[in-house]
Amino acid sequence: MLKSIGEIITTSVNNMWPMLTIFLVVIACVRIAAIKSNNEKLVFYKEFSSLLFIIYILLLYELLTRSELNHNSGFNLAPFTEMFRYPIGSKGFYFNVVGNIVMFIPFGYFISTYIKPKKMLPILLVSVISSTTVEFVQSCIGRSFDVDDILLNAVGALIGFLLYVSFNAIKKFLPGIFQNELFYNIISILVLILMVIYVLGQMGVYVI
Repeated sequence: MLKSIGEIITTSVNNMWPMLTIFLVVIACVRIAAIKSNNEKLVFYKEFSSLLFIIYILLLYELLTRSELNHNSGFNLAPFTEMFRYPIGSKGFYFNVVGNIVMFIPFGYFISTYIKPKKMLPILLVSVISSTTVEFVQSCIGRSFDVDDILLNAVGALIGFLLYVSFNAIKKFLPGIFQNELFYNIISILVLILMVIYVLGQMGVYVI
């Protein structure tokens, strides 16, 4: 089942790379122009993190609106009904329970880096509102509205928040190089290079 999820994600990326490329280049150009015009300090890894969040949201949209992932339709407003319908370890459990949690872990982490909350309540509220919106839209395009998905997405977002808190706590005890902006800038540049190589490969241009 995990392989199937990986294949779905890979297919989504392959389908969306043209839009992602155009969208991100435009956003990056506008952001660079804004920084230059307003004499702002450019912190590359922070700007890159914002672009990654945009990529994540667009891929999340693609995943959550794929017609082949539609297993049923209708409304489930009874909490825990659907999530306990699948035996632990089964195909349905990994896809519908674990999958709904994992999909929102990056969401919780990204919005935590932006909001910088002291408590988890803001993350919980944002994730519930966002997930409820997703479920409502799904119900309008022939998929189901499932309150269990909202609960599982919220759990995933809270895990993302805890990862954010843990990383910040651990970071204070790491050597100085891991607290330097240059280190994170270099990592971001390396990731960006890998992304560019991937996109060029999709275009049929191989640099390696």
